[in-house]
Amino acid sequence: MRTGVIAKKVGMTRLFQDDGRHVPVTVLALDNLQVVAQRTADNDGYDAVQLGAGSAKAKNLSKPQRGHFGKAEVEPKAKVVEFRVDDGNLIEVGAELSADHFVAGQLVDVQGVTQGKGFAGAMKRWGFGGLRATHGVSVSHRSHGSTGNRQDPGRVFKNKKMAGHMGARNRTQQNLEIVRTDVERGLLFVKGSVPGHKGSWCLVKDAVKVPAHADLPYPAGLKQAATAEQEAPAEVETSLVEDVAVNEAPAVEETQAVETAPAVDTAAETPAETAAPEGDAPAADESKEG
Repeated sequence: MRTGVIAKKVGMTRLFQDDGRHVPVTVLALDNLQVVAQRTADNDGYDAVQLGAGSAKAKNLSKPQRGHFGKAEVEPKAKVVEFRVDDGNLIEVGAELSADHFVAGQLVDVQGVTQGKGFAGAMKRWGFGGLRATHGVSVSHRSHGSTGNRQDPGRVFKNKKMAGHMGARNRTQQNLEIVRTDVERGLLFVKGSVPGHKGSWCLVKDAVKVPAHADLPYPAGLKQAATAEQEAPAEVETSLVEDVAVNEAPAVEETQAVETAPAVDTAAETPAETAAPEGDAPAADESKEG
């Protein structure tokens, strides 16, 4: 059993398939998802990993919370959740999870808090048909009707469908398909709708009613491996730029030599041409005088 992830609901959109069909999807974002702590069977009696997502200001946390994040050497998190795992699927503290923790085509269970509707009547909350909207009903067309019996039992049974607070309940949507993942932006595209409003936190886990996907990474899809692969090409590009700079350096020196050479020749020829007329002029004047 692997760990789940904490994701933030961004909204809904649609994705077009190769055959032209479009699939309605919910976009879930992984926001700075890191391992904050571990729970082991030797110390705590069970195996689990504690994940934190988002970011919070240190001034808004209590002193024990600041010490907890400081011990793990991670920045304060806005949402912290524990996920039960097997002994072999524990993750090191401080590791960051990425969107490739899930693969396209697998089924997941998404847990969240539904949208709150406030105080709602029986027709909206339970789908009652209401009373007749004709003669005989006086300003109670949307009421739920009778609520109890006679003197026996003399009370209203528990869990009777009546008006009351609607929504804001913890609900899990099972067997939703992962249509696509975006590792660079940390996005999950889940087919269908998930509980919660925009900006709410959701828990995404592997589906419990179907076998695990064959291509799932174990113990988790970490971001450290992806970062190392991206840094390697950068070093190669830097070395190529340095080699080009070295090859271009002699070309600059040759250009300077070519530019300075004509200047020297011109300066040498100019005095020779001007000196000849100056020597001939006095000779012509002397002949005229004589």
